[in-house]
Amino acid sequence: MFARILALVLKEFLALLKDKRSRIVLIAPPLIQMIVFGYAATFDLKNVPFAVYNEDHGVASRELLAAFDSATTFSRVAELTYDSEIAPLIDGRQVLMVVHFGQDFTANMLAGRSGALQVIVDGRNSNTAMLAINDVREIVDRYNRAWLADHGSSQPPARIETRAWFNPNLESRWFFLPGIVGIITLLVTMLVTAMSVAREREQGTFDQLLVTPLRPVEILIGKTLPGFIIGVGEASVIVLAAVFWFKVPLLGSLLTLYTGIFLFLLSGAGVGLMISSFAATQQQGLLGAFMFLVPAIILSGFATPIRNMPQMVQDITLLDPLRYFLVVLRGVFLEGTPFHLLLDQFWPMALIGVVALSIAGWLFRHRMY
Repeated sequence: MFARILALVLKEFLALLKDKRSRIVLIAPPLIQMIVFGYAATFDLKNVPFAVYNEDHGVASRELLAAFDSATTFSRVAELTYDSEIAPLIDGRQVLMVVHFGQDFTANMLAGRSGALQVIVDGRNSNTAMLAINDVREIVDRYNRAWLADHGSSQPPARIETRAWFNPNLESRWFFLPGIVGIITLLVTMLVTAMSVAREREQGTFDQLLVTPLRPVEILIGKTLPGFIIGVGEASVIVLAAVFWFKVPLLGSLLTLYTGIFLFLLSGAGVGLMISSFAATQQQGLLGAFMFLVPAIILSGFATPIRNMPQMVQDITLLDPLRYFLVVLRGVFLEGTPFHLLLDQFWPMALIGVVALSIAGWLFRHRMY
């Protein structure tokens, strides 16, 4: 019995290794996912951009700022003069946080009182915001110990006052649930479309479809619409659950939200049909879909900030439609971002969709089996 089992195992290995497609499936996806996870999936904060609003300019604020500048976690990118300069920087994601020293920061510390240090953070990514606050606390704690050793005091010298914008309580579900809308919508759309053409080829009906009176563009639309409709339904159900069950605020307009959903589904369906046009069987279509889905989710910024990734990986994320959709979702849910401010996220999704559908349409006619 053992000999028969061993022979069968050897036969299966030989069948896998002789098939070129099977060899690619065995080698390429693990390597791609290892590279993606190794470079992109990191929770370490590096060179976090922050701005300084210093109304004090005393010795204590200068020394504490020097501690921030010497830390590898933070990178000072702006010096502010007025309160009104804070909102545009955080709204535009130019900085993750603003460090504000009041006018009497140094005077209070020299008098033996606590100096209030206000830290305003972008709470849209609650995980990143909490990591940044923890790093700020470590820097301030080290500075406090050094100040006490030199001056002595009955109270902690520097006292942090934290304020999180867009997510005041830093609730993780406010950050993750809008992202779930994008991930599940992409998953369902990709699975439906990635197997559609492959299923026709596997069943031997694809050539019959090509000789019908249907034009390629009509076939393209017919193959796209089912995944599109299912995706809209899935997205709507998840949005309703997020708002009414999990109490995630939806501050923006439904027009802006559904414009993003439609364009995202256009790009997702386009990529799915392109994968399906390459595949000869449904199994290959399914594997191709998952080969795209895993890197797309990791590179989208769903869990880890894109700015933490190497520059080369950040450039690759520009090809990921989920990257743009997550910005739209979190902007509409947490910020109430108006339509015109999201145009720079809409057009890349539309472009990816048009290019992918064009390639899929060309493959309908030219990739014959």
